[in-house]
Amino acid sequence: MRFPKRDLVKTHLMYAVREEVVVLKEKIAELMERTSQLEYENNILRTGVNQEILDQLNSSILLAGQAASNVAQPASNAAQPASNAAQPASNAAQPASNSGKM
Repeated sequence: MRFPKRDLVKTHLMYAVREEVVVLKEKIAELMERTSQLEYENNILRTGVNQEILDQLNSSILLAGQAASNVAQPASNAAQPASNAAQPASNAAQPASNSGKM
């Protein structure tokens, strides 16, 4: 026995998925074109700049990346002291329990 409602839903979903695939392929093509254009411009700009300026640019990019990771890090470090404070207490309890077994 065929289920016409199920077939209708399946057909509709397949159509929607195919349509979304087409849209995503177009977006990927646009992004790849944009990437190649930016790489081309980057290469042109790098050929006209001396090595000292490129080194300064690279170091400033590294510093910006480190600063961004340091901004995100304090929030994760705030939770660590509480867990680290609990660890020494549990470690101190273990030798005491081990000494009773000997």
